[in-house]
This record gives sequence, C-alpha cells and structure tokens, in this order.
Amino acid sequence: MNSFTPREIVSELDRYIVGQRAAKRAVAIALRNRWRRQQVAGDLRDEIAPKNTIMIGPTGVGKTEIARRLAKLAQAPFVKVEASKFTEVGYVGRDVESMVRDLLELAIIMVKEEEAQAMRVKAEQLAEERLLDLLLPGSPMATELAGEAEGKESSRDKLRKLLRQGALDERYVELETQETKMPMMEIFTPQGTEEMGINMKEMFGNLFPKKTKVRRLKIPEAREMLIGIEAEKLVDMEKVHALARERTEQNGIIFIDEIDKIASREGGHGPEVSREGVQRDILPIVEGSTVNTKYGPVKTDHVLFIAAGAFHVSKPSDLIPELQGRFPIRVELESLGEDDFVRILTEPKNALIRQYCALMATEEIELTFTDDAVHEIARTAALVNERTENIGARRLHTVLEKMLEDLSFDASERRDKHLTIDAAYVRERLADIAQNEDLSRFIL
Repeated sequence: MNSFTPREIVSELDRYIVGQRAAKRAVAIALRNRWRRQQVAGDLRDEIAPKNTIMIGPTGVGKTEIARRLAKLAQAPFVKVEASKFTEVGYVGRDVESMVRDLLELAIIMVKEEEAQAMRVKAEQLAEERLLDLLLPGSPMATELAGEAEGKESSRDKLRKLLRQGALDERYVELETQETKMPMMEIFTPQGTEEMGINMKEMFGNLFPKKTKVRRLKIPEAREMLIGIEAEKLVDMEKVHALARERTEQNGIIFIDEIDKIASREGGHGPEVSREGVQRDILPIVEGSTVNTKYGPVKTDHVLFIAAGAFHVSKPSDLIPELQGRFPIRVELESLGEDDFVRILTEPKNALIRQYCALMATEEIELTFTDDAVHEIARTAALVNERTENIGARRLHTVLEKMLEDLSFDASERRDKHLTIDAAYVRERLADIAQNEDLSRFIL
C-alpha cells in the first residue's frame, strides 16, 4: 500500500466501484498523506494531523463498498463500525472506545500472521521432526516403510527422504491435540468494561480438565497442522503486541458508517438515547486521546477516520461543531441512474451479471444476457427507485433475484442447459410488478 500513488489507488477502486470519482480521490489522497507524513523528519511529523474524511450520499451509491475495498487495499489495520450501535455513557450499549480495541485486535492478528510466516521455515523443520517421531521404527508402519535398514538414525533418514519426495502423502498419522473444555456462560458487564469476560479461558483454563482429542489425518494435512502449531510456539507475543500497538497508532483506519444516525435533528422528540451524547463521546477519540486496552495504552492522534452517512433526514451541519471540525474533508457521492446501473451490471470485476452466470454454471446451465436485457434490467431498477424508495444499486439485486426466481428454483432439474435472457424475457418476468406501484413497493 505504501508504494501506491493516489492515481493507482483510484484505478484499483475503479475495478469494483462505478463512478464516484470525487470520493475515490478523497480517500486516495488521505491514504497517501499517511505515507507522506511518515517520510517527514523530526517533530513536525507528530504535528501533521490525519486528513479525516466524511462521505455524504444516499444509500446504495458505494460508500460502504469503497470502505470494503480500502480494507483489502490498505496493508493496515482497518475496522468498520456502525455509529448507531454506540450509546452515550450510562446507557446499555457499546462504548465508543471499543472501536479502538477492535482495531488493535485486528492489528494483533495481522502482525501475528506475519510473524508466523517469517518463522515458517523453522516451523517446517520442527514439524518434519515431529512427523518423523510419529513414524519412527517401532510401529508397523515405520517398519514397513523403512525396510530392513540398520540402526534408528538410518531408518529416520530413509523416512525423511520418503517424506520429502511425497511418497508418504497417502499415509495417515494420528495427532493428539489438547483443548480446554469451558462451560458455556453469558456475562453482562457495565458500560466501558467490555474487556472483562474476554479472557475467561486464560483465567480459568487450569480449573477445568483438558480434553485430549486424537485426529487421524493424511501426512500433508498433518504437516500443515504441525507447521501452524510450531510457528505459533515460535512467535514472541510480547513483540507482536508492541508492533500491533505501533501499527494501530501510525497506520490504523476506522470507518464510521451511518454517522448521520447520531446527528441531532432539530425539534426531535421521543424517548431516544441522546445522539449528541454519542457525538461527544466519539469526539475525543477522533480528536486524539489515549485508550486503555488489555495490551497497553493506544493513542488515536494519527488514526485515520473516514465517516459516511446518507443524511437524508438530518444534514452534516446537525453534527456538533467540534465533530464537524474533526472531519475537514467532505465529499458528496452522486445518485445513480440508469446508465450507472448498466455499468454496474457489466463492468466491475465482480459484476452482478458475472455472479449469476457463475452461480448457474454450478448447475451446468449456460446463462447469456443480451445487451438489451441488461438495459431493460437497469431501466426497471431505475424506475422502481424513482417510484418507491431510492435504495441505489441495491435495487439491482432485488430485480435480478425476482427475474431469475423460477430459473433458480428449477435449475437442478432443467433439461435445457442453455438460456439466453433478452429484453422480452425481462419484461415478461417484471413488467406487471414494475408497472403496478403497490406491487413493486412490496415485491421489488
């Protein structure tokens, strides 16, 4: 990720998301500025604040998809949270600091995997020795494989050679694994103490009997399992925790979705948890504070925050001024029309048309969509969005699923394995529903 220029980041996002160039450019610049800040020398580096961004746009236009693709692109801890799940201190619900703890947990998993990968060569050697221990002379299998070799070491060398050549890949070995049998329990903890209850296994592990499980595996599967076990033993967890904390502080990205749901609407009434209180709780996290975790304190001064919201009821100015000021970069996403739907159906790497063709191919059915069929599907989706609720590109899923409902049901028994879908087929399946506003409201 560090070597990606903003243009390359946008180009990669273009493979999956149609349009929304302004939003792609904004997040690409924000990510690149992370790298630029780390190249700055001296005390000035700590003074450069992250370029927090807020994406504004209706539902179904690509806000969450941009976040998902960024998560795969960015070689950095990345967590997506829903603002509506958090509550003000004193109410039952998630504490806002838990988003930082979740980010750190993800960073630990990332660093642990990297460290285990770095130790793989040594782990492979240790796993091989453990496999040879299971195959040593004394067992009928080992005697059969090693033949009449003289001496224990000679038999071991012969077995090692056979193991490396893959001659034993069809053989089975029995592995003993230990697992601590924990009773099922549910723990209710007060706000802000979510860390409690997580390490019950560590606290009470020695009080409960260890259950030994014997698994019979083929040599290749046993080797991979042993490599994983040995690599985990070699990893220094203190080093992992330290690296993960540093990576969280310097490279962490938190995507806060549905931020408009905590905006205070003017003239709001009713017994609802204070939205403004949630904003006040989020403010210090975005502003830069220290969050205590079970792995040590984590500073959020340089964590990049990207927020998104539809703002169809409230507006960005309904957020408290302090929080608005912490998201200096704002970008508006455009609503999607018929032409955009045509592109969404065909252009992206994971286009919906390709997905349905692949699904039907599993039943040996060759599905073909003509150009006029694609345009008719897009036109129907745009029409239903216009007449009912506009849910953006998500409407395409509904329309396609309804159109192919009969085929999906009968696919496994269908004799004709070739089906071409044209505009007439689309109209036949959808015309009545699309034209009847009451029906389309409930079915599409």
